[in-house]
Amino acid sequence: MRTVTAPLRLMAILAHPDDESLGLGGTLARYAREGIETYVITATRGEAGRYGNYLRTDPDRPPTDVVAKKREGELRAAARVLGVRQVHFLDYIDGELDEADPREAAARIAGHIRRIRPQVVVTFAPDGAYGHPDHIAICQFTQAGIVRAADPEFPGDHPPHAVAKLYYMAWTEPKWAAYQAAFKQLKTTIDGVDRYATPWADWAVTTVVDTTAYWSVAWEAISCHETQLAIYTKLADLPPEYHQSLWGSQEFYRAFSLVNGGRTRETDLFEGLR
Repeated sequence: MRTVTAPLRLMAILAHPDDESLGLGGTLARYAREGIETYVITATRGEAGRYGNYLRTDPDRPPTDVVAKKREGELRAAARVLGVRQVHFLDYIDGELDEADPREAAARIAGHIRRIRPQVVVTFAPDGAYGHPDHIAICQFTQAGIVRAADPEFPGDHPPHAVAKLYYMAWTEPKWAAYQAAFKQLKTTIDGVDRYATPWADWAVTTVVDTTAYWSVAWEAISCHETQLAIYTKLADLPPEYHQSLWGSQEFYRAFSLVNGGRTRETDLFEGLR
């Protein structure tokens, strides 16, 4: 176990506005309120997503730059609710993240890691939760960025920094079932193939963070994403106990750790660092 004397910092590296609230809202809220510095790096501004009742292909949908600006504002509002200290964008195009130059993307992420110096990083799992190419890409870029950030031979404006722990967001079958029953079936069609949510086996989850006290904060942050509320209609009508079951705990897979290990399930992303 390594005791850290520097301020504890958590960085979430994600693909779109609303990933931070739907995927990590309770966790970000809990750690921010514990005094841990929390940061969100988002690859895109979600400009290809829904805008109220307008889909991407609707001719009356506002211009892309209008959608991007609105969704950026929603993310910043949600971050304030969650207590996130800083939000940064990587400035990639929504829906085209897997076409980005991987060296450039890794370098951008490495620059943020070196500047902020988080001990813990969280991102999507390699399967992108339900096969979403942007989610898969940000996972790959994050891992490469962590390696770059620690490499003393890699140039940059800040000194090298080694992240102590990397986590993937991981949802088991019960959580996916509850989420999709209340929300919608998550599916993306890529190259003519339908991809669906892929639950983690319960035994594979390494870490469960109790966010019971923060489910209402998570829901408030989700509600900041006004352009997406047309998809969240069922969520808005749920009674409090259902919201608590959805946002009252969050599951993770510890992809690597320099400070702890073993198969005992963690309850804290900073285990081994405090």
